[in-house]
Amino acid sequence: MTTARKGSVEMPAFVRRLVKETEKRVSSFFKGGGRGGAEHTDGEREEVIPSPYLDRPVLDKLTEEGYSRWGLTYALCSMQGWRANMEDYHNCVPQLGAGLADWSFFAVFDGHAGNQVAQYVSQHLLDQVLATGGIGPEDHPDRVRGSFTDGFLHTDKHLLTAARREGWERGGTTVTSTLISPRYIYFANCGDSRAMLCQAGQVCFSTEDHKPYNPLERERIESAGGSVSLQRINGSLAVSRALGDFSYKGTENRPPTQQMVSPEPEVYVMERSPGDEFLVLACDGVWDTVSNEELCAFIHSRLHVCTDLGDVCSQVIDLCLYKGSLDNISIILVCFPGAPQLSAEALHQEAELEDLLESKVAEIYEELSIQGEEPDLLSVLTVLANTDVPGLPPGGGLQSKRNCIISAYYEKKEEHNPTTPNGLGGSEKLV
Repeated sequence: MTTARKGSVEMPAFVRRLVKETEKRVSSFFKGGGRGGAEHTDGEREEVIPSPYLDRPVLDKLTEEGYSRWGLTYALCSMQGWRANMEDYHNCVPQLGAGLADWSFFAVFDGHAGNQVAQYVSQHLLDQVLATGGIGPEDHPDRVRGSFTDGFLHTDKHLLTAARREGWERGGTTVTSTLISPRYIYFANCGDSRAMLCQAGQVCFSTEDHKPYNPLERERIESAGGSVSLQRINGSLAVSRALGDFSYKGTENRPPTQQMVSPEPEVYVMERSPGDEFLVLACDGVWDTVSNEELCAFIHSRLHVCTDLGDVCSQVIDLCLYKGSLDNISIILVCFPGAPQLSAEALHQEAELEDLLESKVAEIYEELSIQGEEPDLLSVLTVLANTDVPGLPPGGGLQSKRNCIISAYYEKKEEHNPTTPNGLGGSEKLV
């Protein structure tokens, strides 16, 4: 297992080729069918609102891996994707200091309306939680709960001062976090990022998303003078709890926790068990495309064939991208000593699956070629998607093997169109 590694990893070239073949379709969709600029009336130009999406996704990934002295291993992977800006931040602290060396803290911060608030909170939240004094070696669940809640509220209070000074009032961030002690796993969630704990390949716990249309959230919003339309606060904000978003926190004579947007986290406590396998913290760029059960099953299967947790996280991001995620995508995977281990049988099945996919791609390519045209990648993918392929990764399906499929496609294409020194197609492939 690679440890304490941080850096940027580029997406394979064949995936970039896929993006080049599809980005025009996506761009056309977001730009209203590829038409020209806004229409003009009486010589006046209408204001053009910048698109929150790019013409092509940013595919470079940030990865980080590490471990704790008591047997925990973790990895982070994040990618900007189709969004115009990267607004996600994270914390990975496998060992706390000051008598808490057997405690760990992890968090994902999903910013909106700018990245400044997410960055600020990622730099200050843990310090504010620890400064409450309720977290110590005695590990008292009620005190830790209170410290988590107070830490969030104190961070939001200090953030208000910085936001007014720097002009960040419109910005906000959701937070999903975990504090792992020798006896308990604490989760604190504020917004629509999500945490999940898995045992024996099954989801045993997950946090609840804070959405404006949830009955209790809606009641608080309306009591504070707001409304819920289009599943958003005042038709605009899609989350009902967050740090920042101070334009939704100005109702007089109401405490911070009773404003339209509340900074109060929901805090959960799970007693640790030898059956704990792994937990996941991820932004909604993940959860918008996969369910809890799908992600649990997929990661569980990947851990049987891969020891590199960073690669497992990278595969999750690829899966979400291929399933249509248009958001920033960030995931932290934390594995306990009871996590699935490499399996010779699973490795054999994986190799057989990839051989099968390669043969099916070659078969489809040949069948389409007989029809008189060189098959493009999307045509091959379309036919394969309607083909029965046994043994696909649970929770991932065909999308989770698209890198293998894309590689097989270009290998087959190269066989049909071998290159020559001047870059033109030729009848012989150079060795």
